[in-house]
Amino acid sequence: MADILILSLGKRKSSALKVQRILTAGGCFIKTRLGIHDSCGDSCSDNGLIILELAASVKEIKAMASKLSKVSGVKAKFVSI
Repeated sequence: MADILILSLGKRKSSALKVQRILTAGGCFIKTRLGIHDSCGDSCSDNGLIILELAASVKEIKAMASKLSKVSGVKAKFVSI
């Protein structure tokens, strides 16, 4: 079984530091992190997607998802497959 947390960042430029702080605090249980955003030359999209594979209890993952969801422009979805 794999526990995945998917983050959609709608205001990536203004939310990135807050999101990074939360992810750093939970860094010990992040197994894999994939970040995606459009980038063309000197322009960066303000939308982004982060996919995390986590090795933590469901309680810890949901706590992280809750903190991340409180950041303006961020949506978090927990998936266990």
